[in-house]
Amino acid sequence: MIETHDLSKQFHDFLAVDGVNLNVQAGQILALLGQNGAGKTTTVRMLTALLQPSRGWARVAGYDVTRNGHDVRASVGVLTEQHGLYMRMTAVEYLDFFGQVYSLAPIMRKSRSDHLLEYFGLAEASRRRIGEYSKGMRQKLALARAMMHDPGVLLLDEPTSAMDPESARLVRDEIARLKSSQRTIVICSHNLTEAEALADQIAIIYRGRILLQGTLDELKHQVLGAPEYEIKFAGAWDSSRLKLPKDVEVLSRTESSLKVRVMRPQESNPQILKALSKVSAPVLAFQEEPRSLEQVYLKVMMEAKGLENVQ
Repeated sequence: MIETHDLSKQFHDFLAVDGVNLNVQAGQILALLGQNGAGKTTTVRMLTALLQPSRGWARVAGYDVTRNGHDVRASVGVLTEQHGLYMRMTAVEYLDFFGQVYSLAPIMRKSRSDHLLEYFGLAEASRRRIGEYSKGMRQKLALARAMMHDPGVLLLDEPTSAMDPESARLVRDEIARLKSSQRTIVICSHNLTEAEALADQIAIIYRGRILLQGTLDELKHQVLGAPEYEIKFAGAWDSSRLKLPKDVEVLSRTESSLKVRVMRPQESNPQILKALSKVSAPVLAFQEEPRSLEQVYLKVMMEAKGLENVQ
C-alpha cells in the first residue's frame, strides 16, 4: 500500500528527507518515530502528494505521488497535528462539508456521516457545535473526517498530541479498530508507548534518514541483543548443577535466582524447562526481562548523535 525508494526532499540548502525507503503492507500499522524536525511531517506530505520529492519516488495505494497526485489524495485520509476543525459548525455540517470536498453524492455523504458518527461514538452529540466538544471528541471527529471518503491509507500525524490520558486512550482504541486487511495506517509520533501498543512495523528517523526499521522484536534483538530471562526459585537452590544448552549464557546467580541470555529462545527455552523439571528444581517463575521500545529508541538515538559528534 505504501512503497518508497530513495525518497528525498531538499529545501534550498537544507536536506529535510534523505533517501527514505519504506514498504508498508495492506493491513499494517507503521509508526514513524523521531524528534521534531527529523523529517516525519515532510515525509507524510510527500506521501499525500502535497510536496514533490526532490529525489526518489513513492507509490501510495498503487499510485505514483508525482504522476498521479489526484488519485493519491483520493486514496488517503490525513490527520494533521493541527487539524483545523470549524468550531461553529456541528459535526453533521462539518462531515457533510468535507463529503462535498471529496465530491461524494448527497446520499453517500449522509450515509458515511451517519456511519462514522455512530462508529466513533459521536452520534448523540452530532447536532452540537464542535466548539463544545472535549479534546478527545474533537480528535475522533477529525479521524471521522479523514475517513469520510473511505480511504485505503490513513496518515496520522501526532494523533494523541496534547491530549489527557483518557482522551488519548479513546483515540488509540479507535486507531486499533480502524486497522483492517484493507486499510494501512502510518502514525507519526513522539509517544513510544503508543507506538509500541499499536504498530506492526516501526521506523526511526533522524535528520531525514531512516536509522532502523522492522518489527518491535526485530528492533529489540538488533539493538539490545538476545533476550534475557530470570528464573526464580522458591527458596535457596544450587543452580550450578543445572545443565543448560550451549547457546545459553549465564549472566548471574544467587541462591534463589538464575539470570541467563538465550540466543534462540524458541529452541532453547523448552530445553531449559526440561532440564529444570529433570532435577526437580523448585521453580517459582521463568520470565523474560522486560525490554521496551523506549530502550531501543534511546540507544539508537544516542549512537546516532555520538557518531555525528565524532564526524
